[in-house]
Amino acid sequence: MSTITTKDADDSKNQCAACGDSDDGCGSLKACTGCNLVKYCNRTCQVAHRPAHKKACKIRVAELFDENLFKQPPPDEDCPICYLRLPIEVDQNRYQSCCGQTLCYGCVCAHEVAAADTERYKCVFCRSEATSSDEVHIEKMKKRVESNDAMAMLHLGSYYQLGMMGLRQDHAKALELYHESAKLGNKNAHFAFSLCYQTGSTVEKDTRKATYHLQLGAMAGNVCARYSLGCNEGNAGNMDRAYKHLMMSGNDGCDLSMKAVQEGYKDGFVTEDDYAKTMCAYGSSIDEMKSDDRDRYAAFRASKGS
Repeated sequence: MSTITTKDADDSKNQCAACGDSDDGCGSLKACTGCNLVKYCNRTCQVAHRPAHKKACKIRVAELFDENLFKQPPPDEDCPICYLRLPIEVDQNRYQSCCGQTLCYGCVCAHEVAAADTERYKCVFCRSEATSSDEVHIEKMKKRVESNDAMAMLHLGSYYQLGMMGLRQDHAKALELYHESAKLGNKNAHFAFSLCYQTGSTVEKDTRKATYHLQLGAMAGNVCARYSLGCNEGNAGNMDRAYKHLMMSGNDGCDLSMKAVQEGYKDGFVTEDDYAKTMCAYGSSIDEMKSDDRDRYAAFRASKGS
């Protein structure tokens, strides 16, 4: 029986997969951009070898995508005022079109309660005067868009999608802004895209594209996207993948995911060790996002029935 030596393996890495020519380790061969498993002299060799390589390449690309999909993303950034992790619920944060900062509503409301009348409605971060009208707000937002602010693109896109803030409804413009925001890595833009494709209200309904943008949003750290993927996998009967997603979003502090993981533990889909680890990470995430000011804001919202 022949044995493959380390030298043989190294030689194969330096050989064109199509013609077998070697670059003698000088780095002139170019790796397949999809799987990075094989190398080629040039485009001609790559095209010639494609029929033989296509299946292995497709399998490896799917494996690489899954590896990235199930990596726990970093947590949300901190509020620049209280330096606590921003809440995962978008309605508990406020984007400031004046300075491009996202603040937690705990800090916003604490400022409005404590500040003097002349300061109360200024931006907590940059101290700019409050926007006087929808028109002024839109102009500020457009300036932020021009400076490549991904969050401004997302908000402006939502205004066009819904016909808000004095703007005429324009689905094409909304999708353009979502696309630009997503290209800049905005996790919430991918989630917005997924909803568009899921509902078919803004663009033609496409379940495959909806799932793809959920995946990109989840990889970027959107907890709602991760929870949705878990639900979709569970509905499809893919319970192992479903609870991987749900445990990951539970780790980030998602209440719905944590409840689903608890049920999964009772039903035998989640091991005792995984359940304990998720509970611990969930508790830590909740503590990182908790503050008295945020609790007061939550109580105020509850009292108003919102």
